[in-house]
Amino acid sequence: MAASNSNNPNTNPNNGNRSQRNLSIIYLAITIVLIALFFYTSAGGAVDEVDNTVFNKMIENQDVKSLEYVKKDNCVQIYLTDDALRKKEYEKARKLNPDGPHYYIQIADYQVFNDNLRELKEELIESRLAADTTLTRAKVKDDYEIPMKQNTTENWMRELIWLLPTLFIFGFFLYSMRAMRGGGGGGIFGIGKSKAQLFDAKSPTTVSFKDVAGMEGAKEEIEEIVDFLKNPKKYTVLGGKIPKGALLVGPPGTGKTLLAKAVAGEAHVPFFSMSGADFVEMFVGVGASRVRDLFKTAKEKAPCIIFIDEIDAIGRARGRNSLSGANDERESTLNQLLTEMDGFSTNAGVIILAATNRADVLDSALLRAGRFDRQIHVELPNLVERKGIFEVHVRNLKLGPDVDLEFFAKQTPGFSGADIANVCNEAALVAARKSKSVIEKEDFLAAIDRIIGGLEKRGSLITPEEKKVIAYHESGHASVSWLLRYASPLVKVTIVPRGKSLGAAWYLPEERHITTYEQLFDEMTATLGGRAAEEVIFGKISTGALSDLEKASKQAYAMVVYYGLSKKLGNISYYDSTGQADYSFSKPYSEKTAEDIDSEVHDMIEAAYTRAKDILEKNKDKLTQLAEILLDKEVIFAENLETIFGKREFDNAKQEVEQPKTEDKE
Repeated sequence: MAASNSNNPNTNPNNGNRSQRNLSIIYLAITIVLIALFFYTSAGGAVDEVDNTVFNKMIENQDVKSLEYVKKDNCVQIYLTDDALRKKEYEKARKLNPDGPHYYIQIADYQVFNDNLRELKEELIESRLAADTTLTRAKVKDDYEIPMKQNTTENWMRELIWLLPTLFIFGFFLYSMRAMRGGGGGGIFGIGKSKAQLFDAKSPTTVSFKDVAGMEGAKEEIEEIVDFLKNPKKYTVLGGKIPKGALLVGPPGTGKTLLAKAVAGEAHVPFFSMSGADFVEMFVGVGASRVRDLFKTAKEKAPCIIFIDEIDAIGRARGRNSLSGANDERESTLNQLLTEMDGFSTNAGVIILAATNRADVLDSALLRAGRFDRQIHVELPNLVERKGIFEVHVRNLKLGPDVDLEFFAKQTPGFSGADIANVCNEAALVAARKSKSVIEKEDFLAAIDRIIGGLEKRGSLITPEEKKVIAYHESGHASVSWLLRYASPLVKVTIVPRGKSLGAAWYLPEERHITTYEQLFDEMTATLGGRAAEEVIFGKISTGALSDLEKASKQAYAMVVYYGLSKKLGNISYYDSTGQADYSFSKPYSEKTAEDIDSEVHDMIEAAYTRAKDILEKNKDKLTQLAEILLDKEVIFAENLETIFGKREFDNAKQEVEQPKTEDKE
């Protein structure tokens, strides 16, 4: 599944939120200014407070230039002379507040302070006259003359700053209201308005069905709905009715949302797009209100399509996990959605499309006919579909002559459309990193390796002993899988660390719809081949098989509990496709059965492990030869195994089954 990206400014949600961001910046700037003013004015404009002793010393040293009485604060601010500011003890005042006031002294009464200052001056004058008889009183008195100003005005800024908490709360309230309504109009009463995006003739989408590869069955059903909107008489003349809704179900990345975009581009009718999470809000009743507003707007523009992405956000089955006590709002939203889709009133001309990868958790009332008449399964693409997806994504890429899209499609089993899109983009980045003019085959292979195994970490510090263990471990996987009939054939093995793995092996699994016990058991045996090789060669095992053991344990448990492939338990499956078991505190089987399950899983894994060891014991020399090549080259391919072990006989047998010989009949 692929689509060419569109940068249509009309459909860009960032444009709609630009005014909201600007308003947020204004609120933030105002808040910062008010806080700065608060701290500035609260300091009183002074550096520090001094006591009477220090103040008297300043007067005696003739360091004071002027004084200012501030009635409101009942203090006297002190301004120092230029000569005083050059002194070391006043360095702090000079740096922090060079223009003054430099200090302040707190007083009890202005008149008392003035009298004490006058007495201090007289004492200093008399002391200097006694020490130096050549001085005159007028000259000495001028030295201690200090101007005194009185400031009886109120500081309106400091009064205003006390409104900061109120203004901040009010601004935050306004911002919250705008955020909850998504930047749209309506003020506080716009919280319950729908936030759906509208695509119509004024704001079209450029995605069409040509941009969607694979999903042929899903496209056919969706195209029928689009055709009904374009040519309704073709169906109504026979008495048919348009489906009320279609639910797109499938794994993540398979193209459900992309398919909806193609519908929006092909239908040529108003298309409302909304996420299931957009209905959820912290206020009670908002979700139901948005559902009502959405359908009201849709009815006015009928015929139209409503698309709800990730509908499981509001469509989960009611009554589950009821102990949490937090489902009332979600359930009321779901109830309103059920009523609008198929309630007492009719929604003629309104089609509902929805997408989810969790259809098992949806409410049964939502899935019934009359609401979602069709469930369209969008599965992972097969070989042919993967090739088509590659073709869509390489349209704008400069490819080299050695690029074979069918080969890449075979190398990517289990990849979704999003994964393939990532492969193509990563291949372009790899080629650009190497300054190539075109994208070559090796760039695509490097991109596939990076997506599957992670980024190479050649700088990792691995000791020679560890590297040898890793080489034999990976060679064990490769050898066992090559010698087993139903194990996936090898593509490549490397001992270069990638991601969290110290080594990695790539296999090409067969694409099949049903799997037998023999096939699963062969795969499990190959999975345990790495640990078996460690024991066969070194006589001891390591922790490097953690992921292998996890995979084998889960596979054996599924074979016993889900698929009924255990002889002891028989044809019994404890799998719950409804998902109800996820909310149950008890298992659907007894303790005795649980013991039997544990015993069967253990025996199955041990049998596979013993089988892997026996295979490697018989081919120990070939295993060693393969590991030595891997240690030398750090990477081996299927050709290396074919040289050592010979061709796989099973591949020829499969080809004979797929292409049976024809007999001449006389």
